[in-house]
Amino acid sequence: MSNSQSNSQSNSQNPRQLAFVALRAIYKGAFAEVALDRATHQIELKAVDRRLLTELVYGVVRRQRLLDCLIDQFAKKKAHQQPPNLRVLLHLGFYQLRYLSQIPASAAVNTTVDLAKQNGLAGLSGFVNGLLREYARSSAKADPLRLPDDLVERLGVLHSFPDWIVQVWLDQFGPEATEQLCEWMNRSPQVILRVNTRRSTIDEVEAALQAAGVEVDRFPHLPQALQLSPSGAIHNLPGFAQGHWIVQDSSAQLVGYLLDPQPGETIVDACAAPGGKTMHIAELMDDRGTIWACDRTASRLRKLKENSDRLGLQSIQICTGDSRNLPQFVGKCDRVLVDAPCSGLGTLHRHADARWRQTPTSVQELAQLQQELLDHTASWVKPNGVLVYATCTLHPIENEHVIQTFLTQHPDWHIDRSDPTIAPFLTAEGWAKVFPPNHQMDGFFIAKLRKA
Repeated sequence: MSNSQSNSQSNSQNPRQLAFVALRAIYKGAFAEVALDRATHQIELKAVDRRLLTELVYGVVRRQRLLDCLIDQFAKKKAHQQPPNLRVLLHLGFYQLRYLSQIPASAAVNTTVDLAKQNGLAGLSGFVNGLLREYARSSAKADPLRLPDDLVERLGVLHSFPDWIVQVWLDQFGPEATEQLCEWMNRSPQVILRVNTRRSTIDEVEAALQAAGVEVDRFPHLPQALQLSPSGAIHNLPGFAQGHWIVQDSSAQLVGYLLDPQPGETIVDACAAPGGKTMHIAELMDDRGTIWACDRTASRLRKLKENSDRLGLQSIQICTGDSRNLPQFVGKCDRVLVDAPCSGLGTLHRHADARWRQTPTSVQELAQLQQELLDHTASWVKPNGVLVYATCTLHPIENEHVIQTFLTQHPDWHIDRSDPTIAPFLTAEGWAKVFPPNHQMDGFFIAKLRKA
């Protein structure tokens, strides 16, 4: 093998080089999860390198506003005036210096300079070296970051969120809670499993994972949930192939309990894909009855079917279509779940680029869709039946406003606040609201509605 071939192979195995490639794609519009998945499948990586790659990609994407601010402070040209590849390199360098204390400053600088040379920016390697070393010297004495005086901008820069999201949270929660929420949303997410109690028990799954060297914790309000320490590929863990468990966020598991499905009932999950809640409903009703899993996207429903087969569930039927136009269900359902498409502001830690993709306009459009879904699916419910509305966002336009509008326009419906499942999360209005810093769970809104 020639030296150039050897260097090329070594370079392709470098997690920083893979991060550079993934970030270039993300900044051009690719979804972070997709770009990272492509990077991790290019070559077999050691576990430590895979963790570094994931940390670099998701960390840089989350923190890009603050990283741009550092470039603006230390460089003559503003961040968005820099060549795109150079901006990516500087983001990688500044991120390591500021957030990865386990990496020596000299290593962070040197590896970033090497990346510049390896990616057609050798002529700018001296600039990269000087800029990062200047920051490293400054930060050794005190934090050199200069923050705006305005509270919204200050929190937006410090925690790297768009101003409009910070303002939405300030209006709801106040300054102290908003800062806590911003900090929480910048943590790396934990992996949460839901045990399939038709095939195993939480004790058995917990023991199998611990025997495999995986750290496991339980949730006090969720009898089927286990939180795992970061580990390797999920599908390699004990019990996956046997259908003993499925990955499902902790707050999402609350929804199934609140719906309270009973054996023999007819239930529709109106926005079902990727299917975690659909399968939980099937388990809770002992797989007896009929659950219609509806979604507009056939490919996502195929994935739902694969997972339900792995879990051994027979009661789930697939329906491809828009739940705003499915008249076959009118008046035939005991319970309906509307897990509505939303802005995802309660799960920004799980989707690193979501904060930069959503806008006030997109939120308004989603709220209109949510209102239409709720209005249409309400006609499916039998008298005294139940409709549960849920989102994974922390925006009142998508939550409280949707429910209040619905109740005003449908006087034959009311909030059902009797279920003890939501007691720890119950608000004065009768719906559940999960606030991540307090509950250590994803941000969620859930309202249980009952038809007179």
